[in-house]
Amino acid sequence: MDAPLIELSGILKSFGPVSVLKGVDLKAYPGKVTALVGDNGAGKSTLIKGLAGVQPYDDGVVKFDGKPVALHSPREAARLGIEVVYQDLALCDNLDIVQNMFLGREETEFGTFDEGRMEKDASDTLRSLSVRTVKSVRQKVSSLSGGQRQTVAIARAVLKNARLVILDEPTAALGVAQTEQVLHLVSRLAEQGVAVILISHNLADVFEVADHIDVLYLGQMVAHLDARETTRDDVVGYITGAKVQQEATA
Repeated sequence: MDAPLIELSGILKSFGPVSVLKGVDLKAYPGKVTALVGDNGAGKSTLIKGLAGVQPYDDGVVKFDGKPVALHSPREAARLGIEVVYQDLALCDNLDIVQNMFLGREETEFGTFDEGRMEKDASDTLRSLSVRTVKSVRQKVSSLSGGQRQTVAIARAVLKNARLVILDEPTAALGVAQTEQVLHLVSRLAEQGVAVILISHNLADVFEVADHIDVLYLGQMVAHLDARETTRDDVVGYITGAKVQQEATA
């Protein structure tokens, strides 16, 4: 297997007296989808916020491309090519697709927005992801379906050559057809060589697109699984702690 793009070792994070991450290890590989699963309170959000530079870890080693890095701010994470698509998407309904994709990082020429260049880059990015469900990049986001909104949020993340894309529950609240559309997009990202971390409670989605499944349980990474060599029952067992207890007493 190729070397991991991102490698976390011995990650610790506490909030006051509460220890949330207890020596967590995680690897994500270029061109692969790594699913991060676990029950509510397992530490998934805290782990991801550390990778995004939002809540820096207390201790542990973060390596990017084999080199130790410090992630003390979202700007530092973005500079490396780490992008996060949060569950709330953070899109502006009153703006169109182009404006949302470039919000806060607009292209300028002679002191004014270069609308032509931004429109072309937005169209090219959507086309590279094989997105055909959007009629025009000048559609207002308020007119888009849930699946189309998720598509725009993902396209915004990869617009600036992201190398690691983290997706937080991307199919939550989507219908069957829209879920299929987003999962295709996830696979397309991996095909382009992007490392993808997928956070999801939906194991059907996980098994459809993931290459690896990592399970967090009460702040500890209790399993690193090959998706092709494990079962739903095994994953559920690790999520609930039943397999953890079984292995501890074996």
